[in-house]
Amino acid sequence: MTKKTGRIFIGIGGWTFAPWRGVFYPDKLTQAKELSYAASKLTSIEINGTYYGSQKPESFRKWASEVPDGFVFSVKGPRFATNRRVLAEAGESIQRFYDSGVLELRDRLGPVLWQFAPTKKFDEADFGKFLELLPRELEGRTLRHAVEVRHDSFRHPAFIALLRRFGIAVVYADHATYPAIADVTADFVYARLQTGKDTVTTAYPPKALDAWAGRFKLWAAGGEPDDLPRIDKTSAKKQARDVFAYVIHEGKIRAPAGAMDLIARVA
Repeated sequence: MTKKTGRIFIGIGGWTFAPWRGVFYPDKLTQAKELSYAASKLTSIEINGTYYGSQKPESFRKWASEVPDGFVFSVKGPRFATNRRVLAEAGESIQRFYDSGVLELRDRLGPVLWQFAPTKKFDEADFGKFLELLPRELEGRTLRHAVEVRHDSFRHPAFIALLRRFGIAVVYADHATYPAIADVTADFVYARLQTGKDTVTTAYPPKALDAWAGRFKLWAAGGEPDDLPRIDKTSAKKQARDVFAYVIHEGKIRAPAGAMDLIARVA
């Protein structure tokens, strides 16, 4: 019997942010306990430190040990792989990233996010070579990949076709300037909600949170929201999909409250 809906994971970017102390984190909570506290309130966190530099296997093991069963991290791939003129030459950086101990997260490992600079333009041949370099499986474990592109040249059917060929998700960015691409190209969906405001207690107003919760549930059930822009109007195969969504960037102080509100709305 096939499952009718995927899982929905909702969280924030990172867990170390001083302004959260006394707002999200209790006043006297020690910094060493912030991850375990955040993981008790959320269902996922996007690890950003891996974008800037290599981490150690013991760090991944420690993080995995501090979160409950069912909690999943997404991990940002290193900038050394994505911030280069020729993406086809990223193989060594990608290998070094996986050799750093990412798999020590074990069943807490979700998708790896590969983020590209706003200046990076779509080159079909070169981008295809990069996707070929991403490992599909390591140590018997199937790996998931998502790409976040930030240049309008990626609004191209060839880009969507490439992602579908490799089974890689495109990040839907709710952002003021980055391209919004809602095409479903993998067996999961990845969304980054980046237009929240600190003047709103839950980062996004209730009506907007309702709309996002509805989209998450629709994606999880195999559907596609008709109010988000797609490049290829052909509907993706209808199947249950896991959804990973993060309230980040703007309105960061209120991001945890927004994420918790969304978790309640999709329950």
